[in-house]
Amino acid sequence: MTPAEQSLKAAEICRLAPVVPVLVIDDLAHAAPLARALVAGGLPALEVTLRTSCALDAIRAMSEVPGGVVGAGTLLTPADVKAAKAAGATFGVSPGATDRIIAACEDEGLPLLPGAATASEIMALLEKGFTVQKFFPAEQAGGAAYLKSIGSPIPQVKFCPTGGISLKIAPDYLALKNILCVGGSWVAPKDAMLRGDWAAITKLAAEAAALPRA
Repeated sequence: MTPAEQSLKAAEICRLAPVVPVLVIDDLAHAAPLARALVAGGLPALEVTLRTSCALDAIRAMSEVPGGVVGAGTLLTPADVKAAKAAGATFGVSPGATDRIIAACEDEGLPLLPGAATASEIMALLEKGFTVQKFFPAEQAGGAAYLKSIGSPIPQVKFCPTGGISLKIAPDYLALKNILCVGGSWVAPKDAMLRGDWAAITKLAAEAAALPRA
């Protein structure tokens, strides 16, 4: 799968909903009910970050939830890519991008949403064929104002900004023509997961799913 083909698939996933939940799962028992709650609220694309010991098992469990499109975030090494694909991930997300990560995703046929934070990084990925990229860390790297500015000289690239985005500021990003969706963790608060309050998470997901896009 070439970078251009990966970007086509990434764009398709990003267009499923205005928000992609960025999920840190500490308890495997939360995985399936969390996925069901988010999908029920209208957020089918789910990014499970590989930051916990049960993350791969969580991807396996969530991949079985009808309507869910489950990906793996925080891909840092080729081994991460291989393990994520084996666990059932249908897309991958990396905070940055390296040649080894890109090659591993090509080899595994895993669509990659590669991370970039500067004009040079964005241009380098565009040269490789990535027309859909993650902008990370979004708020810390310049926020919506930066992405609006970058859209004029580099209109070919569409983004999923992630990092520090909340329900309050998500509309600032989604109003931009070069934004396909945003990534956010606010739709799956840890306290709600600990309480098993899946109805509250479905409500947050529905609120996020209703956000307008340009």
